[in-house]
Amino acid sequence: MAEQISKQHIQVLCIDDDEIVLRTLLRLLSANNITVKACSDPKDGLKTLANYSFDVIICDMRMPSMNGAEFFAQALTIAPEPQRILLTGYSDIENTIAAVNIGKIHTYIQKPWQNELLLSNINDAIEKTSLKRQNQQLEQKIKAQNSQLKELNNNLEQMVEKRTQQIRKVLKQLETVNEREKHEHRATFEILYNFINANPYLDGTQAQNIAATCKQLATRLGLDNQLIEMTEIAGYLSQIGLLAMEPELYKKPTRELTETQRKLFYTHPSTAQLMLMPAPHLSDVSEAIYYQFEHYNGTGKPKGLKGNEIPKAAMILAVARDFWQAVAQLSSSESSNFERARDQLQLYSGTYYHPKILEIFNSLEINCASVQNVGTMKILSAQNLKNGMVLGHALRNYDGILLLPKGHVFGPKSINKLQQLESKKPNPFRIMIKN
Repeated sequence: MAEQISKQHIQVLCIDDDEIVLRTLLRLLSANNITVKACSDPKDGLKTLANYSFDVIICDMRMPSMNGAEFFAQALTIAPEPQRILLTGYSDIENTIAAVNIGKIHTYIQKPWQNELLLSNINDAIEKTSLKRQNQQLEQKIKAQNSQLKELNNNLEQMVEKRTQQIRKVLKQLETVNEREKHEHRATFEILYNFINANPYLDGTQAQNIAATCKQLATRLGLDNQLIEMTEIAGYLSQIGLLAMEPELYKKPTRELTETQRKLFYTHPSTAQLMLMPAPHLSDVSEAIYYQFEHYNGTGKPKGLKGNEIPKAAMILAVARDFWQAVAQLSSSESSNFERARDQLQLYSGTYYHPKILEIFNSLEINCASVQNVGTMKILSAQNLKNGMVLGHALRNYDGILLLPKGHVFGPKSINKLQQLESKKPNPFRIMIKN
């Protein structure tokens, strides 16, 4: 098919040993804006068929070197796509039947023909061949796209699984090392938050803002201290599942994703649940993150829970998350944009959000987080490094190659080298420094 598409395209090929008939056909078709090529010898017609692309072949039945049935039988092996029309006389019924059986003709027209009938058959045949070729091209395109989509999905799923396993392994190691502190949520949470903050496509400050608003809401709702802390941690870690996914899924707004990418993006709470499974003391945090996309009216994900079936921490997280995402989309954190973001959420009171939680949220005084410094680590670029600082986690370049090991103490030489590397890249390093 690809080879024929690349050939010069002519609509009709005419084969007849009678020069008068050929000239008549040429005049008729040309006058009706149909491109045509003519051959008086069927053997020349077969050669022409191999060098050009045609929609229709018109061939006479009676010719000295080869009859129409024989010509069409051989033409089938060269170009099966064109529609085949046989010109035949009244006395050629047996040969016409042979042409139908052997040459697979689509129609036959008796001589002398009526011009209108012949033109009608030719135009119909051209349209059929054109539609057939378009269908074949579409089928090949769809097949190629399906193959690419299948490969993409397989690669994404494999990457998610691989990264999920890696992070779960880290958590398992943390559980073993800190067995005596397994009930202290903050020790594990701080390390996980550092992973989010170190990712160039995830916003650590955004996570701080979400967490702070979660804490404010939980406090005003009168929850106990343990539930307030758990809700705050859920705010910090609401994006943790994205670490197992390709950056293409989260470095741009979800509205710009394809349908397949969007479906995969909304599995990140499930991925987070798998990541946090080895940390049983974070089970309540895991539950809040898992149900963060449920809607108050029951239209959300992943279970379609409704009203008070949804964990309260998950409903709080949904309000805080969507508010700060709305603020981010408005391009600044000015107070006027805060009010616009609140108004956007208010449109979905009673549908997406719990009315009481939204009512209390609207009475809060919201402030932005200003410092990227949570727990045991702070995040710096190479330009902000100072002598004596200690690297909290191994530093790798943009290709994943280890640059400096964990515990490295920075001096003039290593700082200067990192600053040189950073100046050549579009994004600064996010270097995790021990507090």
